[in-house]
Amino acid sequence: MKIAILSRNSKLYSTRRLKEAALKRGHEVQIIDVLRAYMNITSHNNTIHYKGEPLVDFDAVIPRIGASVTFYGAAVLRQFEMMGVYPLNESVAITRSRDKLRSLQLLSRKGIGLPVTGFANKPDDIKDMIKMVGGAPLVVKLLEGTQGIGVVLAETQKAAESVIEGFMGVKADILVQEYIEEAKGADIRCFVIDGKVVAAMQRKAAPGEFRSNLHRGGTSSLIRITPEERSTAVRAARIMGLNVAGVDLLRSNHGPLVMEVNSSPGLEGIEAVSGKDIAGLMIDFIEKNAKAGKTKTKGQG
Repeated sequence: MKIAILSRNSKLYSTRRLKEAALKRGHEVQIIDVLRAYMNITSHNNTIHYKGEPLVDFDAVIPRIGASVTFYGAAVLRQFEMMGVYPLNESVAITRSRDKLRSLQLLSRKGIGLPVTGFANKPDDIKDMIKMVGGAPLVVKLLEGTQGIGVVLAETQKAAESVIEGFMGVKADILVQEYIEEAKGADIRCFVIDGKVVAAMQRKAAPGEFRSNLHRGGTSSLIRITPEERSTAVRAARIMGLNVAGVDLLRSNHGPLVMEVNSSPGLEGIEAVSGKDIAGLMIDFIEKNAKAGKTKTKGQG
């Protein structure tokens, strides 16, 4: 097979591992900087060009699109879909999962456990919104934030009001969520491929920090998840429409709560902790499922 990997940096661990796993299985691989690809959008002959040459004859495409380039990256991926190339994750599913508010609304509609979440536009709504999510302490999140950036823990009512007013003052879109104290600064990353949790790890926040992201100095360890946690992760990935996903859960007194569903989960931490060839499992999925024009949406939406 001929496989395209959409990645801005060929040296990233996840990109390198996916290329290695594909080459090991005898496939041809090209890494494409998504921002350097450009498109010819016509009625009968959609094409993508890269460094002066058309990209042709690809069987599958693996999107590793960073959050900062979601709009353009999804457009390039959608063009591949229009050309009949099989995507590991579809453009519609990626954009759906990257919209934090939309994804929470979709998950809540299907009864997935979530932290109580508030969303408002005007400063005069602040006090009632804080009350709505159970009061301080609470967590304030930028809608566009990633890897723990733009996430603030407000420990008192006054601090919560000040943080929310500050974000609203600069026209930032934010979510306000209850703080799950019993999670003790830890969350669980479930790596889902084709409707199965293939590996799971616990991420623990560094001392003095409440964000468990590995990029923020958090540590990871292997963990055994419960059947309810496994089911929640699989359902969350399915609701987003993702074949491959990293589903982040919190353990609360009332069951597992989904924090986020990641459409481009990193491989380094989960492979190191689990000892599993996660990249190889992703390539195996492509081998089993890649067929020309086989997308649920066929590039629509």
